[in-house]
Amino acid sequence: MKIIILGAGRVGQSVADSLVSERNDITVIDTDAERLRDLESRFDLRGVVGNGIEPAVLAEAGAQDTDLLIACAAQDETNLVCCKVAQLMFNIPKRIARVRSTGFQRDERLVGPEGFAVDRIICPEESLTRYIGKLIDYPEAMQVREFAGGRACLVSVRARAGAPMVGHTVAEMRNSTPDVAVRLVAIYRRFPEEPDRFVACAGETRIEPGDEVFVLAAREHIAHVLATLHRSDASPVRPVRRIMIAGGGRVGLHLALELGKEPGRFLVKIIEDDSARCIELASRLPSDVLVLQGDTTDENLLGDESIDEIDLFLALTDDDEDNIMSCLLAKRLGARRVLALINRRSYADLMHGTQIDIALSPAQAMLGELLAYVRQGDVQAVHSLRRGVAEALEIVVRGDRKTSRVVGRKVSDLALPRDVHIGLIVRGLPDSPDVSADELREPQVIIPRSGTVLESNDHVVFFLPHKRLVRDVEKLFRVSPTFF
Repeated sequence: MKIIILGAGRVGQSVADSLVSERNDITVIDTDAERLRDLESRFDLRGVVGNGIEPAVLAEAGAQDTDLLIACAAQDETNLVCCKVAQLMFNIPKRIARVRSTGFQRDERLVGPEGFAVDRIICPEESLTRYIGKLIDYPEAMQVREFAGGRACLVSVRARAGAPMVGHTVAEMRNSTPDVAVRLVAIYRRFPEEPDRFVACAGETRIEPGDEVFVLAAREHIAHVLATLHRSDASPVRPVRRIMIAGGGRVGLHLALELGKEPGRFLVKIIEDDSARCIELASRLPSDVLVLQGDTTDENLLGDESIDEIDLFLALTDDDEDNIMSCLLAKRLGARRVLALINRRSYADLMHGTQIDIALSPAQAMLGELLAYVRQGDVQAVHSLRRGVAEALEIVVRGDRKTSRVVGRKVSDLALPRDVHIGLIVRGLPDSPDVSADELREPQVIIPRSGTVLESNDHVVFFLPHKRLVRDVEKLFRVSPTFF
């Protein structure tokens, strides 16, 4: 696929990194020549220096035969105008814009064909808020990703010694709950002096303490899965109630506003260093959100605000070093769980598996929403995992036995790459949003066995430990009018 990316900032670089690895033809436009040279030296792509809203610059980037435009420059206005120029002048088929302002998403006339002609708006703050919201709902999880409209989820959890299934094999876990829609799809294991290593989930594979375990399950079984892998006793999990946010920027404000929509559920404190910003935050946030002026790495301030009683500490400033240090300090002072927002991928890799429970990259949180537009075939959802190395993919089965390589075939007969896992099948979802409630059957979440036969309109969820396997899976599920 031929793709133009407008903007070589943090998001643009992360998107380019992910898409180049899948053998796409990438051109990046930016006004900073030095930044483009750095990108060209690290990735197999082309850089064009200039303003992306100018037709001549888009033409130089090859807009005449481009399949997808991803506008992720710093300014909303630049991204919106670029999409409109791409539609009017070059008729680029798909146009995605990163837009922080929420007003554009509420009015279809602004972003539709007669407006700025944006097929999909991506808002970083909303992506991060959704991501963090799932971690609040499931306090034991390291990440939670949804598929099939939320009916199925992929969760990762750190296996803890003493939990019921830790020390047992994958086969034993499977046999203990034969009728429950749960499938363990991957383990990443720690090794001394080495990065975490992928461990294939064969029946004889034993779950060890410290393993990061990825499990696909129906939504109603997620709590049970987390308990069997992370909890050493039968006591109920302590819900997240007390939350402290370090940093009152865009992300911190957006999250605090979302948390404030459920009065009485959360006790939220937000720490911001800038006094003027504190006044603005206090005027925009609900009255029960406490705004504090101070340094997020101030040990005395954290102690005075009872950091040892905090269920979740979120470091969301624009400074990676401050986020890392404030999380380490909060953890040492007694915060139950800490999350650091880290832009630099090298830092995120270093922090993974340390005292920081979750190292979250903003670009990775929103990358899946972009990748769903790049994928071929009927891809419904994509989630980038393990900092872009692995991927979870939801594909809808289309066609019939004459036009599809998978419809009417058993799982054991599918020509899937060796490391690809079919985790779950969701059957019975409406094929069209216009289907009436009377015509719907209750969707089923199915654990695929070797004899399971795929049907048209099945939603199949895969786990791929290596992104290089994506194309093979897409090709297998693509409908072909000449396939017999």
